[in-house]
Amino acid sequence: MKIKSLLAKPFANFIYAKLRREMQTAVESQKAVLQELLKVGAKTQFGKDHGLDKVKTYEEFKAAVPIRDYEQFKPYIEQVKQGKHNVLWRGQPLYFAKTSGTTSGIKYIPISKESISNHIDSARNALLCYIAETGKSDFTEGKMIFLSGSPELERIAGIPTGRLSGIVNHHVPKYLRTNQLPSYETNCIEDWETKLDAIVQETIKEDMTLISGIPPWVQMYFDRLQELSGKKIKDLFPNFQVLVYGGVNFEPYKAKLLESIGKTIDTIETFPASEGFIAFQDSQNAEGLLLNTNSGIFFEFIPAGNISKENPTRLSLEDVKIGENYALIINNNAGLWGYSIGDTVRFVSTNPYRLVVTGRTKHYISAFGEHVIGEEVEYSLLKAAGEQGVRIVEFTVAPRISNDQGKSFHEWFVEFEETPADMNAFIKLVDDNLRAKNIYYDDLITGNILRPLQILPLRRNAFIDYMKSIGKLGGQNKVPRLSNDRKIADALDAYIIHSHS
Repeated sequence: MKIKSLLAKPFANFIYAKLRREMQTAVESQKAVLQELLKVGAKTQFGKDHGLDKVKTYEEFKAAVPIRDYEQFKPYIEQVKQGKHNVLWRGQPLYFAKTSGTTSGIKYIPISKESISNHIDSARNALLCYIAETGKSDFTEGKMIFLSGSPELERIAGIPTGRLSGIVNHHVPKYLRTNQLPSYETNCIEDWETKLDAIVQETIKEDMTLISGIPPWVQMYFDRLQELSGKKIKDLFPNFQVLVYGGVNFEPYKAKLLESIGKTIDTIETFPASEGFIAFQDSQNAEGLLLNTNSGIFFEFIPAGNISKENPTRLSLEDVKIGENYALIINNNAGLWGYSIGDTVRFVSTNPYRLVVTGRTKHYISAFGEHVIGEEVEYSLLKAAGEQGVRIVEFTVAPRISNDQGKSFHEWFVEFEETPADMNAFIKLVDDNLRAKNIYYDDLITGNILRPLQILPLRRNAFIDYMKSIGKLGGQNKVPRLSNDRKIADALDAYIIHSHS
């Protein structure tokens, strides 16, 4: 065993033990985090506007601070961008993380010197939990790749600004720098395909042991490596040990990724967002991701059906229930208050608090009152694919609304690895799965208000080409699984395979 992997183990065990202790005090930690936030927040512009100096309890906090999305929060962000101090948090942010919002264009999310450790330590802790639990630390000796955005930062009011993954890149610990690929120059390439080719050239002959990124982009990386070498990933990188991913549900990509690799591999799931590192997989044996309860974020949870109400029900951690779908709200030590990040989650355990991501608050279909969410469409398609031995590359769903009674339906755009032999049987399976999963959808089919869903197979690389056409290929960009409108659907019409009709 070499020096890095030798040193990694005691450190991993130390952190692992600390996290185990924190699991037992999650609710107390959350209360302490809220008090700490209020203490600093009371002295800010936001705190004065909302009377935070008078707030002592969570009940008082809810009365003082409304839930906001980015649009409603923007006036405060604009003040920070103009160079004002002590607006949302003390001083000025250390960084702005720039994200492309679906509705509000570019969002600027503050990261403070107090909150940066949440982003850095959580990613590290996910790896340390893996080492402590499995005893495997050899991967620390090989080369690691983090498929990320460009680390080049611009300045707004003197505040360095860029993609979260690019910002985090500046904080990779020294002892990992020597192992890290791609090179800084390659990481700065803006065009994703040019960058990908450069990454392939830099890594194809290396001893890659850890690969990290959003699944669809990792798949593109694997595809390029295979095209060039004609080999499975396990033969190119015999010591490849762990795949770290986040940002989307892994299941739709799993079969194809594992086939490209050519062997089963350990995986670690993370839940990072520009607003904060929410949760990470702390165990290879337990379902769900461990919520970061002691990391500068005070979480609130709104029952998902409630999110659009004037005064939605807001719960703190101690009141959440297993199996319920919640919209996630963040209050953090970078100055976000009552901030809806747009993700929905479901707890799978409350001792410790572990959750799974179920979708986006804005990504659902309820054109007819069915309120179908991401988790349900993924489940329905993957269950059918598993039974039929079919592999899915990527997909999205939209409503097709007809003025004719009983003629509207959900339209699924699916890129298959290979098209099902009997498409009609496959469609029926998917539809039956969705009906079993969502009673409202079932009622609409039974009542002949909707007809069963339709699937349109798309040509190879349809989603890659679509993302390229809207300038969103690569990095942290993801195709929404479902939308309540037809913006994406209409653009995908150009990629349909028409031979089946």
